[in-house]
Amino acid sequence: MKWGQALQQFVQHLMLERSLSVHSIEAYKRDIQKLQNWAEARSLGPLQLKQQDLESFAAQLAEAGFEASSQARMVSGLRAFYRFLVLEEALAESPADFLEPPKLGRKLPVVLSPEEIDAMIGSIDRSKPEGERDVAMLETLYSCGLRVSELVQLRSTHVHAEEGYVQVLGKGNKERLVPIGQRALKHIELYYQQVRKHGPIQSESRDILFLNRRGSALTRQSVFLLIKRCAQLSGISKTISPHTFRHSFATHLVEAGADLRAVQEMLGHESITTTEIYTHLDRQYLSDTLLKFHPRSGA
Repeated sequence: MKWGQALQQFVQHLMLERSLSVHSIEAYKRDIQKLQNWAEARSLGPLQLKQQDLESFAAQLAEAGFEASSQARMVSGLRAFYRFLVLEEALAESPADFLEPPKLGRKLPVVLSPEEIDAMIGSIDRSKPEGERDVAMLETLYSCGLRVSELVQLRSTHVHAEEGYVQVLGKGNKERLVPIGQRALKHIELYYQQVRKHGPIQSESRDILFLNRRGSALTRQSVFLLIKRCAQLSGISKTISPHTFRHSFATHLVEAGADLRAVQEMLGHESITTTEIYTHLDRQYLSDTLLKFHPRSGA
């Protein structure tokens, strides 16, 4: 089996059997292509590589200056690739099973305060048609803790205002129900009635809730730029992105005493371990509160 054939079959496996998103598949593909380039320079095919070869490749990644998180992701991709080749019976065993990723320090995500979120939303110029849309989008991001990909794909028929929830299509095309607050629903209705109904709508985007001026679905990049602009207008110097609203949503729930399993369900995390990072954030918040207000916290 040659590299082109192996990679093509692996991509089909990720798409058809694991139902991964286009972005995830492209990331896997890029990582395996890096291994392919390295191996072909040494005249090695995918079935010829041994564990020591993969270790040499991984060491070269570190020497090339790839961050530990990128190295860990690539190691995960190599494992998935070789597990697939074993599944297809092209190999008896995977040479990547014992490949060790670099140790990652646990990095706590940046979180906005409720006041900072209010300031960002308040910085939007609602006299412009896109202003109503932008307010509705940020309110929805914060109210539901959505990923940006979930926001731009959100369908108007999946907003159930009377019941107070939205249907969200998450990673791996897995659907979940997420509660949505009345404030977000109010701004969605304002946007829908005052802007969306009166603008152009492309046929392929007919059911997409948030549209651009041409009537097509928004890109993830456009939401990223909106949030950067709102942060600048609000005087917020933190390095933030649409995902910061998701982190803030989860952190504020945990701080208020929400059940971690409920937060996991709303975020669409497969593992509770992923959600547990917000308990670490909560402990940090408690620690900061102690240092700030306790009379004996000083030296």
